[in-house]
Amino acid sequence: MEKPIIHPYIPIIIGVFSVAISAIFVKMTTADSGVTAFYRMLFSILIMSPVFFWKYTHEIKKLSKRDWLFTTIAGIFLAFHFILWFESLNYTSVASSTVLVTLQPLFAFVGTYFFFKESISVKTLVSGGIAVLGSVLIGYGDFRISGSALFGDVLALAACALITAYLLFGQDVRKRLSLMTYTFVVYGISAITLFFYVVAKGESFGPYPAQEWMWFLLLALIPNLFGHTLFNWALKFVSTNVISIAILFEPVGAAILAYFILGEVLSWSQIIGGSIVITGIIFFITDYRKIKSYFFKIKA
Repeated sequence: MEKPIIHPYIPIIIGVFSVAISAIFVKMTTADSGVTAFYRMLFSILIMSPVFFWKYTHEIKKLSKRDWLFTTIAGIFLAFHFILWFESLNYTSVASSTVLVTLQPLFAFVGTYFFFKESISVKTLVSGGIAVLGSVLIGYGDFRISGSALFGDVLALAACALITAYLLFGQDVRKRLSLMTYTFVVYGISAITLFFYVVAKGESFGPYPAQEWMWFLLLALIPNLFGHTLFNWALKFVSTNVISIAILFEPVGAAILAYFILGEVLSWSQIIGGSIVITGIIFFITDYRKIKSYFFKIKA
């Protein structure tokens, strides 16, 4: 395995801060969830196209049938992750939605165990449990036993399962493809999936006011190209578990942004929960360094 030009933690941290603002942009839009997700992926592809067609088209020939299958599945999972998560934001708060959509360790630990035979240390499980507990506390004040908020919570949890599956399939393919080729193909498949979803639902592709197009573009630039793309880069060097733990910091950033931009008030349980999330992440990083030879697949 080649050695990365920078430590994977750096782009992962940038990626987490980038995706944290995603929920704010989605809340600002008035378009249907499928349409918002479609334009997010379409604009991402358009931005990447000049570089891809100039330098990376030859890599398409390297994709095996297995690569195409896994990339297609990953793209479809990513598409429906966005649909379900964007829809959840119509029913519940930014804090609750991002809490549930980032509970990925619950799925990632199981997925990497069965698909990649990755053993999980007791300390890793404990750190993940701490971070998950903190995430739950962040959204505690907004959780509901029934009604629309509960429906939004269920949608966010389903979106969480899908994004974890997307990362698991990507972890396999990314070890054989460049970041640009994998990202362009998976985003393209996701966009195609979303296009047919929008058509099937009878949602409108436009026209929309200029401000709406601005939100679509920002979703493509920041959460996608500076968020998910950086995660895809890191997947070549780290386990899905590492990214899943790091993404638990997203609710902290999203809740703070929602407070200042959308006026969503933070409760003490959310503030305490954010502190617990950070504690869990630090605990995991300490453990991660000690087992670097296992999780961090880079030759010294």
